[in-house]
Amino acid sequence: MFDNSDNVLDLSNTDNNSLNEFSKIIQNFNKINIKEMEPTIKNFNKNVIEENLNNVIDKLVDLIFEELNKGKEANVIKQQVLDYIYNQMIFKQQIYNWLIENQNDSNSIYLLGYFNYYGIETKFNEHRAIELYKRAAELENKVAQLCLAEIYIEIDGNLSFKLSNKLANKEYAFGINNLGICYENGIGTNVNEEKAFEMYQKAADLGNVSGINNLSWCYYEGIGTDTNKQKVFELYQKAADLESLDGINSLGWCYEKGIGTNIDKQKAFELYQKAENLEAQLFWLNV
Repeated sequence: MFDNSDNVLDLSNTDNNSLNEFSKIIQNFNKINIKEMEPTIKNFNKNVIEENLNNVIDKLVDLIFEELNKGKEANVIKQQVLDYIYNQMIFKQQIYNWLIENQNDSNSIYLLGYFNYYGIETKFNEHRAIELYKRAAELENKVAQLCLAEIYIEIDGNLSFKLSNKLANKEYAFGINNLGICYENGIGTNVNEEKAFEMYQKAADLGNVSGINNLSWCYYEGIGTDTNKQKVFELYQKAADLESLDGINSLGWCYEKGIGTNIDKQKAFELYQKAENLEAQLFWLNV
């Protein structure tokens, strides 16, 4: 019989060495103070969460700015804000609490004002919202300035005109449209219908749907331009295509009255119904 005993390796020494090394590793691990590591882990997690929330807040403010410049209705923008928060898998209350504790930059100051103005995770508080908008605006936050320009139309025409003019000079469509409103109605300045028409045209050219609706009304009433019913219809059609509630309703009105198109009662009814459904949907989503 073949004997291979001479070829068998002696593993005894190797095994003992391995066990000794492993034993040292265990002993060193046991010396580690897990409690001393906990603050480091917690700080790491806190930093990650704060960085994420900072990014979310900046994105939300950018979103509001973009939609304001498009001339979207306030309830539409609010729903987009809520949808964005939901898609980030973050609780609204978590953001609100963070904003309360971190009023250290203009975006967080503004967004806390926005939450107060629209009653997100807190009761509606217009006074508190305006105070926060003012603070953010003083830090040159452009979104806060846009919001104040609109709010001041009703409570301080001079400031509304001043802010709107400043924003219009920066080519912000929302500010340009707001400046048109000031010129049309003599808010903080003398009435100047030609200037109002010019501002609405410029805002419309930049894609601001409120500017498009206002421009259409100018053509209907002859504000700063000649009346042109065909233009009225075309502009309301454009606004409706951009899902503007005012545009959809106004287009229905054109079909009902035969403004720039043939009378079509059925089409008018369909458009009124569409606007009503969209408004109801936004209402329930924002409750």
